[in-house]
Amino acid sequence: MEKIQKQLGEILISRGIINQKKLGEALELQKRNREFLGAILLKKRYIREVDLLEALAEQFSIPLVALKDRYLNWDLLKQFSPSLVLEYKCFPVEKDDFSVTIAITNPMDVWALKKCEEESRPLKLKFALTSHEDMDEAISRYRKYMRGDITRILE
Repeated sequence: MEKIQKQLGEILISRGIINQKKLGEALELQKRNREFLGAILLKKRYIREVDLLEALAEQFSIPLVALKDRYLNWDLLKQFSPSLVLEYKCFPVEKDDFSVTIAITNPMDVWALKKCEEESRPLKLKFALTSHEDMDEAISRYRKYMRGDITRILE
């Protein structure tokens, strides 16, 4: 991923979503409990998930993607481990001859990003951001498909 220009709090303030006081409160909490700033702001209901996603997309220069009504490429998904999808919540969505795009919910989850990198080699890795709701729904569809696939194999 590219170098981060602005901090999340700066982006949210510049968009008029939160003020300096709320950011300060959240940053103090973050020092104590080491949670992600976005998670704290969501818990305190200072921002909505869509605000967080848009700000993170700007911060990391990655696109937002809606998985909810998207066609899922089962052949592409089968090229990646179930653990990438189910445990790390990384969802492969597109592939061409040179790159693969994986939808994620947290661009700061270094373990998930590392797992994506390992499994996408030798292709260039691109990320897209998606909501937790969209990710959960796509994973549910993935589980149903994989159960059906196992049943077909056993028959």
